[in-house]
Amino acid sequence: MRLAALYSGGKDSTLAMYTAIQMGHEVPYLVTIRPSDAASWIFHTPNLSVVPAMAEAMGRELVTVDSDGTESGDLEAMERVLSGLDVDGIVVGALWSDYQWDRMNIVCGKLGLVLLAPLWRKDQDMVYDIMCSSGVEAVIVGVFAEGLDASWLGRRLDMETKKDLLALRDRYGISIMGEGGEYESMTLDSPMHLKRLNIDSSEKRMERDTGVLDVGSVSLCDKGH
Repeated sequence: MRLAALYSGGKDSTLAMYTAIQMGHEVPYLVTIRPSDAASWIFHTPNLSVVPAMAEAMGRELVTVDSDGTESGDLEAMERVLSGLDVDGIVVGALWSDYQWDRMNIVCGKLGLVLLAPLWRKDQDMVYDIMCSSGVEAVIVGVFAEGLDASWLGRRLDMETKKDLLALRDRYGISIMGEGGEYESMTLDSPMHLKRLNIDSSEKRMERDTGVLDVGSVSLCDKGH
């Protein structure tokens, strides 16, 4: 199938897109919804300004659309942008959120598109391991749960980090994939990347028990550098 990837720049959408390609699908487009409200329940919001560089790094065409961040606004924006693309369906990084799953299915049903969610309902420990072994490299850019403080911002999601996330899961019951909104991520590299993304400047911003890594500038580097 010819698919558009709903792409936020996070690890889940990257891994889902890579999995779809491994399944034999063509993914010529990245589609990014840009909610004006950071509290959007449907779409990832941190550091969306970096997504154009991510698309360039992967040699993919990026299609963006703005939304007011409300549920209806997000879904209308999604429907509007997808209706203009020559695709058979979309690939999404949904893991366990029935809320996201139901609403994306509504839009796809209206447009007659297939919804491919290769990570859906998979064991989260297994998905984390697959992410690491497949070569998807991502860092944490938002923390929103007890046990996650400023020291986690910018931390790479590798197997060492998994050990600490497992310890937090035992203590606080968090999802190690951040599926409960515990953290947000940003992809720096993957097997699909022609160039690796490098964060040149960033700032940690904490407010009470939550925080984000605001990425100021990035550059594209040759792989291996």
